[in-house]
Amino acid sequence: MSASSLVTLAEPSSQLDAVGRIRRITTHPLRVVLPKAQRTSQGDYPSIEILLVEVETEAGIVGIGEGLARRGARGYATLVDEALSPRLIGQDARDRRRLWRLMRNALTGRPGGQLVEAIAAIDIALWDIAGKIAGEPIYRLLGGMGRTHVNAYASSINWLDDATVEAEVAHALALGFREIKVKLGRPVKDAIARAALVRRLAPETLLGVDANWAYDVDEAITVGRALADLGYDFFEEPIVPHDRAGYRRLSQHLPIRIAAGESDYVAAEALISLEDRSLGMIQPDVTRSGGITETWRIAELAAAHHVAYAPHVGWSGAICVAASLHLAAAAECFRSFECMVYDNPLRDSLCSPVIGSASQLDEGRLLVPQAPGLGVTLDRAVLDAHRIS
Repeated sequence: MSASSLVTLAEPSSQLDAVGRIRRITTHPLRVVLPKAQRTSQGDYPSIEILLVEVETEAGIVGIGEGLARRGARGYATLVDEALSPRLIGQDARDRRRLWRLMRNALTGRPGGQLVEAIAAIDIALWDIAGKIAGEPIYRLLGGMGRTHVNAYASSINWLDDATVEAEVAHALALGFREIKVKLGRPVKDAIARAALVRRLAPETLLGVDANWAYDVDEAITVGRALADLGYDFFEEPIVPHDRAGYRRLSQHLPIRIAAGESDYVAAEALISLEDRSLGMIQPDVTRSGGITETWRIAELAAAHHVAYAPHVGWSGAICVAASLHLAAAAECFRSFECMVYDNPLRDSLCSPVIGSASQLDEGRLLVPQAPGLGVTLDRAVLDAHRIS
């Protein structure tokens, strides 16, 4: 052992602790009006919100994180400020599992809802700090599978008129996507007609569908069989996520991969669908499923049950994209990455460098950030422009 190593090991614990000891947690509720409103079976979405969190250590290392907070981001910020931050100040940011449990214990009931989405923002920031301390990108801290690029699919073709769909499919193909996801809704006959149209527009492309809970079980069976006949690869959230019996029935009656999981909050919820094999692809969202710590549990459980893992990104910000790319790079059972193809300033401008953008697609793949931690830096001007006052 070198003399320098001996000195490092012999340093007082107070000096070592300063590197990771949490000094401050700052919350930023953000909102953006989308340049183009998005439509799903659940309605129109002209704007989105997220919670951004900064965690700073005594040594001045700052980690950034994001919580889903799709509506009411100011409420999430209050939850962090009043229920979570007081538990974490003075703690070592490197003790991520212990701190996750400490935050989870702020809720005495079953884990879920706003609390876990708020925990997600802090947890991602803690991983960012860990990577910066180690001088490594997060995917290497997770173990890694030797991936520096990940397969990606275009998400999502709007549930709008045929002319819009034709233009969006053509745009996705022109960008070089080899996989595309399509939004479907009701009525069933229109959904099947839309699926057939997209197949004609993209005859050689791997296609999937996201229904956003549009159907009951019987309707989903009808649509799912049509999708299978058209050669579609997966059918995402055809029914409400809490209908576990319904998902089991679909998996038994449909010759197409059933996908879901973005609505799960913790690994214990995901385990139900993994154990009974009702899902062929699980899609946790790192900004909802408790951050990287808990989402990694889900990805590992998926690998243990031989189920594909595809991170959900959706209407999120740049930090969600970065964290999801690291998880995708490291997960043993990773299948494909959700690359959003509509404009969103919270995704496209909030951080630099821009990562996970459709414009960066290379032979159907996206580059994983290589800098330490998440590998991205906040743009303060964009942050200030979208902060909810």
